[in-house]
Amino acid sequence: MLQGLRTVVYHVVDLAEAKRWYMQVLGQPPYFDEPFYVGFNVGGYELGLNPDLNNTSVDGQSFAYWGVKDVTAAHARLLELGAEPHGDIQDVGDGIKLATLRDPWGNILGIIQNPNLKVATP
Repeated sequence: MLQGLRTVVYHVVDLAEAKRWYMQVLGQPPYFDEPFYVGFNVGGYELGLNPDLNNTSVDGQSFAYWGVKDVTAAHARLLELGAEPHGDIQDVGDGIKLATLRDPWGNILGIIQNPNLKVATP
């Protein structure tokens, strides 16, 4: 079901400042740039910046997302296997869908369906 690690998302309070900083660090602009999310393609993996629109999260919080072919099917299967919902399935645009769940030990497990990201190959 899991196709490999795809995305790590950092939660930030100031999206514009974080975007500027990571553009300097990476030496490139983001491939996905919206007020609700900024994504950089870094060697075939995605570094995402997610703004805290409700001022409820803390800078430094991050989630790893595993690639899946169908986020809805993978979400349902993980629930069947004992995972608990952490966040709803979200369609963030451009064909990208994601969700977070808690595994049986409380770890946050992210899944992402992203047809636009060229996947790194060994």
